[in-house]
Amino acid sequence: MSTPAATRAQVAATRAGQARPQTLAQKLIARASGREHVAVGEIVTCGVDLAMFHDSSGPRRLKPMLEELGAQIWDPSRIVLVMDHYVPERDDDSRRIVRIAREWARDQALPHVYDSQGICHVVVPQHGHIRPGMLCVGGDSHSPTGGAFGAYMFGVGSTEMLGVVVTGEIWLRVPETLQMWWDGALPAGVTAKDMMLHMIGRFGMNGGRYQAVEFAGPAVAALSMQERMTLSNMSAELGAQAGLIAPDDTTAAFLAEAGAPPADTSAWFTDDGAELTRYRFDAAALEPHVAAPHSPANSRGVSHYAGTPVDVAYIGACTGAKLDDLRAAAQVLRGHKVAAGIRLIVAPASIQDQERARDEGVLQALTDAGAELFPTACGACSGYGDPMGDDITVISTTARNFKGRMGSPTAQVYLGSPYTVAAAALRGRVTDPREVLA
Repeated sequence: MSTPAATRAQVAATRAGQARPQTLAQKLIARASGREHVAVGEIVTCGVDLAMFHDSSGPRRLKPMLEELGAQIWDPSRIVLVMDHYVPERDDDSRRIVRIAREWARDQALPHVYDSQGICHVVVPQHGHIRPGMLCVGGDSHSPTGGAFGAYMFGVGSTEMLGVVVTGEIWLRVPETLQMWWDGALPAGVTAKDMMLHMIGRFGMNGGRYQAVEFAGPAVAALSMQERMTLSNMSAELGAQAGLIAPDDTTAAFLAEAGAPPADTSAWFTDDGAELTRYRFDAAALEPHVAAPHSPANSRGVSHYAGTPVDVAYIGACTGAKLDDLRAAAQVLRGHKVAAGIRLIVAPASIQDQERARDEGVLQALTDAGAELFPTACGACSGYGDPMGDDITVISTTARNFKGRMGSPTAQVYLGSPYTVAAAALRGRVTDPREVLA
């Protein structure tokens, strides 16, 4: 259970007499490095609690390097492998990549393998693998998603991952913390995705300067766990190393449902007086946001892009097709049909979310509106499966809209929340979803 604010203040005051106030990032890194406290700028070696990689980033790259070194995995129980990028296999190349992953997982007797169960950043938390206080690495740039659970998690390349899987350790520089403090409450039809697009539009793709970004304040505390995951996930688009949220009762409840061991959420928060840079935002004043091609930083309020015709509306990816996202889209589309000539694609983020959406009637509402149901995988977000064609305009719930990422380099991809993407599908053009919800 989480600790009340008054008790937290007492804990912080007690610790202040023993050591200087620490940010959440410093506390997590200190624990992983076996120290009482760490200072910004220090280089420390940390023990890794969990290493996650997928079919694209993992075995096909790690296997030959391990064989060349004659090295073994330090602890198979701390590795999670997810097949999500090249499934379902559609050609010889994808079949080869997935076969390597499956055979390697079998040869190494990995106990935590999720094959075609959904996107790694959603599936891994849903099985209780990421918990408060942990230090985790992932073989994917959106690995900061784990920060939503009060864990320090960040993405690494294959060479760094090789060092982790052999030694169980990694070094890092203790980062500064940039705290994004959100006051107030989000209006109806405005989501964590809009918060992120607003921040990226303000600070740019390098706004986090490879530091730790912490999301805090009443509006963040009010978010569901899946909405928090969207914030942490897209801290990568801010250029941050990690995107952290202090764990609380919402975190503990999610992990309990996931079957995770009881989590101590009381120790993981930023002390009063800790050294950080804080930016303040008013959630109540936020409007839905849209990012224009070809960068999430091209983000402005939806009114700036309203009326832009679209050809495809894509509800998918780890930032836009979790259960909460599917519910939001269904709220817009229930009882309606998508506009003539518009293709609406829905690719749920995980099998678990897809089944729950089916049980709730959410999937039925989407398919009744004209949605095509696609596999629970990264799919078009990574340009695989059914990539976007030439000279079309797409509005998507994905995290990125770089030129050619979703398919043809001539496709024009806009980003928005599930509410906004569903509203565009309904009207055939970029639309403020609050008009439809009203």
